[in-house]
Amino acid sequence: MSSKNKLIFYGAVWCPDCRRSKQFLDEKGIDYEYINIEEVPGAAEEVERINKGMQSIPTILFPDGQILVEPSNAELEKALDANKKYIIVHKNIKKGG
Repeated sequence: MSSKNKLIFYGAVWCPDCRRSKQFLDEKGIDYEYINIEEVPGAAEEVERINKGMQSIPTILFPDGQILVEPSNAELEKALDANKKYIIVHKNIKKGG
């Protein structure tokens, strides 16, 4: 389900922490795969497996194997820095549609 240089982001549209984390990553131009746990078959179960029975979101998987659950923006920044050799950043970031 993932590629080597891409974050995997499990979330849901109703989740305010997911919206905040998505906005943070989008503003930085980070390439990630967003998986809506309510729409993608098996995604909710995968989140529960990763989180030892808890369906906590956002759950974000990094290329180096690091997993963040409900991270703050500061925690995301630190993990992005640790993964900078793996992560694809889009140079031309456009706001809006």
